[in-house]
Amino acid sequence: MKNSPVSQAKDPMESTRLENAAQAVIDRAKAAGASYADVRFVEETTRGLAVRKSVVSRCVQDSSFGVGVRVLVGGAWGYASAPVPMSDDGSVDVSALRQLSDLATAEASAGARHRPHPAVLAPLAVQRGTYVSPRVEDPFSMSLEEQFDVLFEVDRELVRSPDLATTSSEMSFRREQQWQFTSDGSATQQDLLRSGAGFSLTLARDGAVQTRSYPASFGGQYLQGGFEIVRSFDLRGAVERIRDEAAALLVAEPCPGGRFDLVTRGSQLALQIHESVGHPGEFDRVLGFEADMAGTSFVTPEKRNQFVYGSELVDLVADSSLDGGIGTFGWDDDGVPAQSFPVVERGIHRNWFTNREFATRVGDAASNGTNRAEGWRYPPQIRIPNLSLMWGSSTERDLIAGVDDGFLLDGVKTWSIDQMRLNFQFTCEIGWRIRNGELCEVVKNPTYQGVTPEFWRSCDGIAGREEWAPWGVPNCGKGQPMQVAEMSHGCAPARFRGVTFVGA
Repeated sequence: MKNSPVSQAKDPMESTRLENAAQAVIDRAKAAGASYADVRFVEETTRGLAVRKSVVSRCVQDSSFGVGVRVLVGGAWGYASAPVPMSDDGSVDVSALRQLSDLATAEASAGARHRPHPAVLAPLAVQRGTYVSPRVEDPFSMSLEEQFDVLFEVDRELVRSPDLATTSSEMSFRREQQWQFTSDGSATQQDLLRSGAGFSLTLARDGAVQTRSYPASFGGQYLQGGFEIVRSFDLRGAVERIRDEAAALLVAEPCPGGRFDLVTRGSQLALQIHESVGHPGEFDRVLGFEADMAGTSFVTPEKRNQFVYGSELVDLVADSSLDGGIGTFGWDDDGVPAQSFPVVERGIHRNWFTNREFATRVGDAASNGTNRAEGWRYPPQIRIPNLSLMWGSSTERDLIAGVDDGFLLDGVKTWSIDQMRLNFQFTCEIGWRIRNGELCEVVKNPTYQGVTPEFWRSCDGIAGREEWAPWGVPNCGKGQPMQVAEMSHGCAPARFRGVTFVGA
């Protein structure tokens, strides 16, 4: 089921006051020569809790309310931001907002003298409405004690483990409320809430150290919704299995090197999607706008509709309306409505991620809605949306049964990929040897490497809808200054043939 915008705003009076203030700023920017202007008010609230070896290791809550003003003058962008200035009567200080407009206009005017390719915006119909992401339990209305009780319950079981080095149990919540107004006449309001939680256990013996995590590495799993998301993970119920797997890793043999078949589970496959399909699909990266920071992309413009990215089983779909996705919204930060579109279709490359400016650079009639900013401090840029490998018709058991000699891998440990997003190497938390279609012994530090299109072309099996799930990535960095964005990658277990493994 897809999310859709709801029609009733939370606070019509507040929205009206902000719209009136924004219009004054937009009028000033247009009078100063701006061909386009927008104003985004953003209120962010975050909470992070963690327990490590029976002690509270993090308890942080933060909130901010700020505004960003963006203008286009002579084909160049200018941006200025600040905390929302308030007058003595509690209303927005319009005179201070106008100063931000002047700063942004001056920046754009200076840039226009040096920009070789002026920005041309793809057309967009006027957008008006409100989107509120689904939620049942508001985590910010709950007491810290109630949330810490969940973490301490998990930790009490983890610290009983023999060979204990450390534990980590954590929760994270983020709510963003946004009001955006544009010189095109659009006015949108959004209220987005996501929740995440997880735990990890690290054991050590005789110089060997191994970690196992649940539901995923680096803080756990993240989904759009309230505290009901945390409850759905059943953290306490997973402790025994994770403890047993960590203990098995301590005495396991290293994963051997060679060419083997690979079956990979959700969280690791989600990272594979992110690094080898998501980032090379950002069209600003394709044109070199990230070359001095995070690299470029091998998916150059002439490859569209003809480059074989993967096997015919490989369908990768971008969807900013994905149920549960932490990159799900009503509109992006250009005001473009959430969209779903193919990136790789039956193995063939179809689309990149664009905004209103870069859609015209690639030759598209409209943006596909992937322009987003981190809060109010920074201007929006092209970001990976929710991007999913669509399900097949097998089961994980079927995939394993079709392997004579290979490995089942789970859990992200380390990764590396080159500046073109071609050559990669991933190490997982745990692996199981597959022999003659059966799972056998645990192996530690399983590491595989490959070349992006060769890897995806080797895919010959994907599990079905019942084993498919979106995996949240809350920490994707990009840009100068660095911004963090969140998105999800849906997938089910998948099989790849003849993958190169690196031995100890």
